[in-house]
Amino acid sequence: MAELDQQVAAARPYLVANHNLHSLYLLPRHPDLAAFYAGADLIEIDSAPLIAFARLLGLPARPFHRCTYLDWRDHFWSLADRRGWRVFYLGGAPGVAQTAAARISLLYPGAVLGVADGYFDAAPSSSDNQTVLKAIADFRPHILLVGMGMPRQEQWILANRAALPACAVLPVGAAFDYEADVQAAAPRWMGRAGLEWLFRLTADPKRLWRRYCVEPWFLIGPALDDVALALKAGRLLPTAGSGRLAGGRPVGEPAPVQGGLDLGVDGPQPPLPTELKEGLVVEGAQPALVDRLKA
Repeated sequence: MAELDQQVAAARPYLVANHNLHSLYLLPRHPDLAAFYAGADLIEIDSAPLIAFARLLGLPARPFHRCTYLDWRDHFWSLADRRGWRVFYLGGAPGVAQTAAARISLLYPGAVLGVADGYFDAAPSSSDNQTVLKAIADFRPHILLVGMGMPRQEQWILANRAALPACAVLPVGAAFDYEADVQAAAPRWMGRAGLEWLFRLTADPKRLWRRYCVEPWFLIGPALDDVALALKAGRLLPTAGSGRLAGGRPVGEPAPVQGGLDLGVDGPQPPLPTELKEGLVVEGAQPALVDRLKA
């Protein structure tokens, strides 16, 4: 949030990305994702197991480094309210983002919201996509939240980044599904305990069973490569106590890229806000891991 605050104040383009086991699984299957992560200014780690594995490898990771939208949303909307940020959300089924925006506006009236659903032809040259880009440009957002699921949201950002206004861009998955109560959000203690995946799997097993029960097995090979490199460097299972990692690197100092995984690191609805009634909502269209971690 400190980074976002500074970048918005400076009116600079800024890209925040997310990494988890799903993104690492997708990287070799969608080569364009490497370019997306290489172009990110900040990368959040949205995976307790990934943090634990980084610690095993002797990298400067701590449990508090695990972060996702549900962890920072209250702080984010509080900042948006106090700063008067213009926030555009792209994604979700028709009507979902509008419902979420209306609810958020009641809690944080200083934030100005615009939305467009994610059901459009995302091909860069399509008329749907050009309509979406025009809506975003006309809105002049400080923050653009893109929630179309991985990897579609990352691919859309990569393909259209040059056409976007100078703003901070964050892929946020089902963020507004949570805000509209379309999806249940896991209690935050489950996130801190590394059990959020279990809550999500239980809530939506048909959609998520492959992600949580199959995909991780494909990461064993790259993980073993990382273990071998850590052993060779004498970093595996670093000794605790001094605040330094094995090999003498202070905690918090950037870590080198490691092996195959390249680890470096939530009744009746209120009326819609005025901004949402002025043509900023795009509806009616049909739908058609890392090069390097920097944080």
